[in-house]
Amino acid sequence: MKKFWFGLLAVLVVAAGGYGWTRWQASQVVVVPTTVAVERGTVEQTVLASGVIEASSLVSVGSRVSGQVETLAVTLGQQVKEGDLIAQIDSLSQQNDVLQAEADLAQIEADILAKNASIREAELTLERNQQLSERRLSSTGDLEAAEAALAVARAGLLSLQAQKQRAEVTISNARLELARTRITAPIDGTVVAIVTSQGQTVNAGMDTPTIVKLANLERMVVKADVSEADVIRVEPGQVVGFTLLGEPDMTFEAVVRDVEPAPASIKESDEISTDTAIYYKGLFDVENPDRKLRIGMTAQVSIQIAEAKDVLTVLSSVLGARDEDGAYAVRVYDPETGRTEERSVSIGLNNNITAEVKSGLAEGERVIADAAAPGGAAGGSRRGGPPMMGF
Repeated sequence: MKKFWFGLLAVLVVAAGGYGWTRWQASQVVVVPTTVAVERGTVEQTVLASGVIEASSLVSVGSRVSGQVETLAVTLGQQVKEGDLIAQIDSLSQQNDVLQAEADLAQIEADILAKNASIREAELTLERNQQLSERRLSSTGDLEAAEAALAVARAGLLSLQAQKQRAEVTISNARLELARTRITAPIDGTVVAIVTSQGQTVNAGMDTPTIVKLANLERMVVKADVSEADVIRVEPGQVVGFTLLGEPDMTFEAVVRDVEPAPASIKESDEISTDTAIYYKGLFDVENPDRKLRIGMTAQVSIQIAEAKDVLTVLSSVLGARDEDGAYAVRVYDPETGRTEERSVSIGLNNNITAEVKSGLAEGERVIADAAAPGGAAGGSRRGGPPMMGF
């Protein structure tokens, strides 16, 4: 019977000890809050936009004369230099016009030679009549007739000289029209489109028909839609980074050249509609030596409007309420002591992801991520102290 009671007592002692051990462990568990470290880094404030890549220079090369395209001297994608032959228009009509104009000029020049001879003859006749009149051997009428004949001859020469000038202008125009049948490249560039085929007849009577389009692909322009909320912060000279749909992991760099002063919709109407969002075209120049960038590509643009390098940073999400002085409340956790301290910190550049710490925190300090949970946060890690034996 005694053995029974001793056994029961032993069981009760072991049970009580186990319960006490469990309670002690529970009292020794400390909830470590989720924290983020104060680190040194760079904070960038950017404006995001979407744009289209265009060539820095795009020229439509057309024909200013009518006729059949006898020769098309370029192919799509070919690089040409300024002055290279693009196309040759049938020039027979223009050649005939030049020959006709040259013949008309030759006729006028011959008439001028004849007129000069007539003037010389009239001058000699006048001299004889003057001598005879002085000797009273001729009548006054003969002298006056000689003077009139000389004046008429000289007037005829002036008329022929004016006709010669007009004929020279006609020749110049005819030669210009002939030269225009030879279409050359106005710039260095790449043939990006062929609009007119060889053998096709073009009519320049109403407008200038386009033969090919040339583009300078060495330098491209990104035209991005910048919203009215962001456009006041975008200025020439700012650095731009953008990615392409086909290369999302590769970033290209550009520079803001300008921002158009009015929305693109102003081209369609003098009145700006407020029914839709207002966007302004930002123009960004970018070098393209390897020709990876092509006309019409879509660019996802990030414009850097401010930057703070080598500064203390902290995640913007850990910042608490802001006081009247502009300082933010944070909770700083000390892993060594397990204590939490309320701090007021001054923040500089803040892009809503990372914030620049001006004062109030030191590098390496830990800031509680969930400021609403003093003393700990759900999901934090646990740590336990060394157990103590006892009941």
